[in-house]
Amino acid sequence: MESADDLFEGIVMSEERYRGEGYEEGFAEGNHVGEAEGKQYGAAYGASAGSELGCYLGFASTWRLLLSPSAGEKLSKKIKTLDSLITMIQSFPTDDPSHDKLQDELAAIRGKVKQVCSMLNVQPDFRVNYENSGLSF
Repeated sequence: MESADDLFEGIVMSEERYRGEGYEEGFAEGNHVGEAEGKQYGAAYGASAGSELGCYLGFASTWRLLLSPSAGEKLSKKIKTLDSLITMIQSFPTDDPSHDKLQDELAAIRGKVKQVCSMLNVQPDFRVNYENSGLSF
């Protein structure tokens, strides 16, 4: 009679067994797909942040060179603010994506860029146009 009980137990417990196997397979597939999507998103976001920081650095470096250090105190404040922005950008942890203050530092850089633009009375347009990339005269 024991063999008959084992036969029926296998039939009765098959739903639980298949549910568990399906869960394990789904979980493994979800991990694989999630990791691939995460890498793709991370690469796109990293490229976007790098492009943004590069644009800010070029902007600040150009203005730093345009301002004469021998000018009055008004320009001295602008130069100090530009130097501060350049230092913030150069010390940004580009090689550590798991840095816990990454978003805070990027927000601080954006705030400093707004401050610099206000001091210089400049209306920036940092949008990237991929359709018409190249030089036009």
